[in-house]
Parts: sequence; C-alpha cells; structure tokens
Amino acid sequence: MAEILTKSRARNIFYGGSIFFAVVFVVLTAQSHRYVVQTSTAGMPLSEDVVLGKHVWERNSCINCHTLHGEGAYFAPELGNVMTRWGVQEDPEDAFETLKAWMESQPSGIEGRRQMPDFGLTDEEIRGLAEFFRWADQTDTQGWPPNDAG
Repeated sequence: MAEILTKSRARNIFYGGSIFFAVVFVVLTAQSHRYVVQTSTAGMPLSEDVVLGKHVWERNSCINCHTLHGEGAYFAPELGNVMTRWGVQEDPEDAFETLKAWMESQPSGIEGRRQMPDFGLTDEEIRGLAEFFRWADQTDTQGWPPNDAG
C-alpha cells in the first residue's frame, strides 16, 4: 500500500531539505575559507609598485591582447611567467630595465607583423608593471593553466 504525501509531510521534507543544504553550504564555505587563508598563493608581497602595475595593466587593457595565467586574449604572448622566461625574476632592477627596453622597441615597424602600441608609459609605470609581472610570475597557480603539449 502506497503512502500518500500530505501537505504537512511535503512541508517537512521541504524545510528539512532546506536546512540540510543550508548547513552543507555553511560548512563548505567555512572549509573553503580556511583553505584559502592557509594556502596563500602569493609568492611575494602586494607592494605599492605591484598595485600600480596592476592599474597600468587594467588602464591600458593589456588583457585584450595578452593572457595572464591563461586568462585574456591570445593575440600576444602569455605574461604570467614572462620574468622567468627573460631570466630577470629575482632582480627588480633587471626586470625594470628589460621590460623598459622591450617596450621601447615597440612597435617594431616590421610590415605585416603584430605590433604592440606605444602607450607612452613613464618609468614609474613601467617599474610598476615590471613588479606586477614579477608578482604574477611568483604566484602559485596550482598548475593552472594546464600546459599539455601532447
């Protein structure tokens, strides 16, 4: 004999399920927060130069051409590890000088080649951008983006 689902039983199932899933949500939120706090991904402090570099990055919409940790457009190179690729990750002055020289060589003037515009950045802005790239380079991305070659 099948039991009939009465209004009171349906209400109890609804409220019980709602309370259960609210508790699950709170527990998972607390666990996620604890994980994020205990597992910092920052490899270096968030200095004023890093913040300035992030503002330069955003103001000039660099993400419209470049990717940073796999996010952004694919028109220009990935910049999440550019300081390591250039071999200047450890020294802020080398990072600044290398980035400044590279940016001053843009646009290259080579016909038919993708060209980076000259944004007319000041030395302070380039230094901030270099520090932002150093900061991004030292960030533990926990394997993101995946780099499967085969």
